[in-house]
Amino acid sequence: KFQRQYGCRAMMLETVAAVPGMVGGMLLHLRSLRKFQHSGGWIKALLEEAENERMHLMTMVELVKPKWYERLLVLAVQGVFFNAFFVVYVLSPKLAHRVVGYLEEEAVHSYTEYLKDIESGAVENVPAPAIAIDYWRLPKDAKLKDVITVIRADEAHHRDVNHFASYIVFILLSFCYSLE
Repeated sequence: KFQRQYGCRAMMLETVAAVPGMVGGMLLHLRSLRKFQHSGGWIKALLEEAENERMHLMTMVELVKPKWYERLLVLAVQGVFFNAFFVVYVLSPKLAHRVVGYLEEEAVHSYTEYLKDIESGAVENVPAPAIAIDYWRLPKDAKLKDVITVIRADEAHHRDVNHFASYIVFILLSFCYSLE
C-alpha cells in the first residue's frame, strides 16, 4: 500500500515536472529563431531536463501500473499545468524558473521520504524496472532504492539549475535595462 501511495504521488509530481523544461526550451527556441541569437546552451539544457523528467514518469508508470482514471488525471493535470506554466513563462521567465526550483525542492523532499520508508521496510525494495536500469545504466540487479536514489539526485540537479536560471535571468534583465 505505501509503495502505491508514493508511486502515485511521484507519478503526479513527474507529470507536472516534465512540462517546464519543454515549455522553456520551446519558448527559448522560438525566441532564438526570431532574434537570430544563440541560447548559450539553455535550450538543450531545458529539453534534456524535460526528457529526464519524462523518464522519471515512465519509471513511475512501470512501478505503479496506473488505472485508467489515474491516467486520465495525469492528462488533466498536465493539460492545465502546461497552459498555466506557458503563460507564466511568457510573462516572467525568472518567476517560472523559481517556481520550478521550488517544485523540484518538493520532489527532493518526497523522494527522501520515499527512501526512508524503503530503508525502514515500510515499502518493499522491489527489483528496479527495466526502463530505469537501461536509462540510468544501473546494475541488472538494481532495486527500487537505487532507482529512487538516482531520481532524487536528478531532482536536486534540476532544482539547482532552475534556481540558477532564475538568478541568471534576473542578472541578464538587469544588465539589458542598464544599457538602455
